[in-house]
Amino acid sequence: MIRKLFICASMSVGAATGFAQTPATAPPASAPSVPTPAPARAWESLSPEQRQVLQGYQGKWSSLPPERQQALLTGGQRWISMTPQQRAGAQQRFDQWRAMPQEQRQVVRQRYQEFKALPPERQREVRESFNRFREMPPERRQQLRQQWHQMTPEQRHRAVPSAPSAHGAPPPHRVPR
Repeated sequence: MIRKLFICASMSVGAATGFAQTPATAPPASAPSVPTPAPARAWESLSPEQRQVLQGYQGKWSSLPPERQQALLTGGQRWISMTPQQRAGAQQRFDQWRAMPQEQRQVVRQRYQEFKALPPERQREVRESFNRFREMPPERRQQLRQQWHQMTPEQRHRAVPSAPSAHGAPPPHRVPR
């Protein structure tokens, strides 16, 4: 159980990466296997709200690939539709992401991909386990973290039967701080 909780906690950070990497639209079922790039959009064609949210990209907007423009527009639209509380949470997660060393970001991306490769039922279990961990009192979470750190890799492996990752091996044993 401890292992599941910590894996879930580390994966939640990975979910934040989805904000910047979410594709703009899913291709229709009959679409060709080679995606057609979205047409580039002129900065002036954006709504005032979109320009405000994406103002940091104004000077380089026309040089961005159409796919990047579309991804930014999609993220910007999500931002516009958020409540102030949701925006504050998203900003906090984004700041945490930017503060991470590049190697740690890569680990988070890899874990996110492993999570997305899990069957839907297993994803649900992981989310539920993480939510249970998150709802625990801070003292209990800290106690579990300490217990986890004191375990050997073999003890961690035995603590919770893990689902194989996308590569057929159990996920790495790492605990978020």
